[in-house]
Formats: sequence, structure tokens, C-alpha cells
Amino acid sequence: MRKLFGKIHRWISIPLGIILSVICFSGATLVFEKEITQWLNPSIYKVEVPEGETTPLPPSELVARLKTQVADSLRLSAFQYGGAADEPVMVTFQNVSRKSLSVNPYTGEVNGWTKSYPFFQTMRKLHRWLLNPPLQKGAYSAGKVIVGISTLLMVVILVSGLVIWWPRSRKVLRNRLQVSCTKGWRRFWYDSHVTLGFYSTLFLLVMALTGLTWSFGWYRSFAYGLFGTTPSSSTSPHSHSAPQEAGSMHAKGKGKTETDYTAWDKAFQHVQAQYSGYASLRFEKNKIQVNQSRYLRRTDTVEFNPANGEPTRIIPSTETPRSQKLRSWFYAFHTGSWGGIYTKVLYFLAAFIGGVLPLSGYYLWWKKRRKSTR
Repeated sequence: MRKLFGKIHRWISIPLGIILSVICFSGATLVFEKEITQWLNPSIYKVEVPEGETTPLPPSELVARLKTQVADSLRLSAFQYGGAADEPVMVTFQNVSRKSLSVNPYTGEVNGWTKSYPFFQTMRKLHRWLLNPPLQKGAYSAGKVIVGISTLLMVVILVSGLVIWWPRSRKVLRNRLQVSCTKGWRRFWYDSHVTLGFYSTLFLLVMALTGLTWSFGWYRSFAYGLFGTTPSSSTSPHSHSAPQEAGSMHAKGKGKTETDYTAWDKAFQHVQAQYSGYASLRFEKNKIQVNQSRYLRRTDTVEFNPANGEPTRIIPSTETPRSQKLRSWFYAFHTGSWGGIYTKVLYFLAAFIGGVLPLSGYYLWWKKRRKSTR
């Protein structure tokens, strides 16, 4: 049985090793994209808290000050207050995709647009599609199919590797849990492949099994079915519904009505009184999404009357559709964001090791073949 799994492990790994290294290395570079981007742009992602003043401006005052600093054509769709005192308000617009405007919550001053670096964009395309993205969202491409099939077979490689690794005695177990650095290069690479492979297997399996929901519709349906639900109509497991348009920054012309942001002020006061702590508050046309966790999403939705700001309904996170929760969980467990910085470090190490494993496997295979031909 062990020999059979050894052959499965070897002959699947040889043709797919380079592809799996590319997927793992590119994934590792994306783990800390958010933290690196924020570190490189502190003026956009952090604000100075005025001495003795930790109360942000209400929505109506923020919008009034924002109107004097942005183009008339921008149509506000939502804005988000952070839970920490030094976080800016992030404003999104209906006609500006993939970026938000950072605004000081105490002065209403615009800090600038959020950043997205070409390096990370390229790594994402490499990780998901091998630089061959689909022509439209939800469609297939050669790169997407190759990544999906390779990830599926990676699960087989990991499981077969675990079967091969499984020790027959305690002495063998001790040897397989440590890397020898004093018995030559071949022993070092063998121990690294065997030991580090074992330590990273669980994380790599989680990444692979959750990542497959991006690749195949049939797998996504199967994964959701295991939890007693079906995927929502969105094609991507971590896509979000389009935000509602709150209104133009400057309502001009026939047929356009200006949103009464003083109603948002009253709704804001109600939420602040009801929730003592939160990770973020996201305002849309007639609702506030209260996210109570920075890692695994736990969001209550407070709907309010847009005329007077009075709450009309509160939908607790426990009533969130299961498919929506799963979409969030799959994303969190794929990226390592579910446990904060600690799980991100573990995911980075596991993804990096996942990239090294095929290379060390190639080296060991080449050494073995070279020895057998002598």
C-alpha cells in the first residue's frame, strides 16, 4: 500500500510540481498584501486623533465637507467608519470601482484614494489564472482550469504524502519530526521535504480545499452541499452584492433627489448607543452593516427609515443566510485572515513551504535517478 501511494505521489508531482510551486509562492506573496499596502501608505490608512477628541463627525457633516473636495460627477454609494480611533472613513462611489476614498473622520479632509500595487495585481493573476484571466467574471480560461486541476491533484499529493510519511515506530516518528543539518545535503533536503511537508500539510489542505471553490462550479455546489446549503447566485465565493447608490454628491437636474444625510446621523447615534464596540460600520442607502469581528465576519444589519433615521428592523448575524456565511468563511480560511496576524504568519510559512516542496522533491528524485544509473 505504501509503495502504491509512493508512486501516486511521485508521478503526479513530477508533471505538476512547477505549477504548484508557482501557485504557492504567488499565494504567499498575497498573504500580507493588506498590511504591506497600509505600511507603505500611512497617510491614507491612518489618521491622527485630535487630543481629547475621539468623536468622529456625523455622516451629514462628513458629506457636506466632502462635497467641497470631490467632483460633482461622483455618486456616493457607501461609507465606512472604522472601529479604531485612528482609522479613516472609507468612502466608495457607484462610478468608481475597486478603490475607496480615505477621509479624516474628525476634520472631513480627504487623505487620498486607496492603493493597489501592480505587483500584487500580477501575483493575484498568477495565483488564480497563471496570468490567463477569464474574459468575463465566472467564465473559464485555460489558466483557471489548469490551476483548478492542479489544486485538485495537490490534495491527492498531500494525502499520499501523509500516508508515506506515517511512521511505524516511535523512533522513526522522532526522526521524521526534525531536520538534520549535520548529515550532508541530501539528508538535509530529505528531512526538509518530509518534516516540513508534514508540518504544513494541514494548512495546505485547507488552502487547497477552500481554493477549489474559486475554480469549479460543481465543486462549489458540493462544498456548500456538505453544509446543507447551496451557493448564492454570485459566481465568486467571496464576491459581494453591488452596493446601493446613496445619491449624487451634488444632486442637480431633473429627476435627481438628494439624500437626507441628517437621517443617517440619527441612525448613527442609535447604532453607537446599541453597540459598545465594533470593527466597522458601513452605511448604505437605508441600512448600516455592523461588523463585530475583524477576522471572521459577524455582521448585524440595521435597516432604518431614510426619511427620519428611525430603525425599522435589525437583522442579527445569526440570521445571515448560511450560504453567505460560508462564502465569508471559505475566503477567511483560504487566506488565513480568520485568526489575525498569527494565522497569517502560519499561512505565509505554509504557502512558502508548499512552494519549496516540489523543488526539494525534484532534487531528491534527480539524485535517486542519478544514483541508480551509475
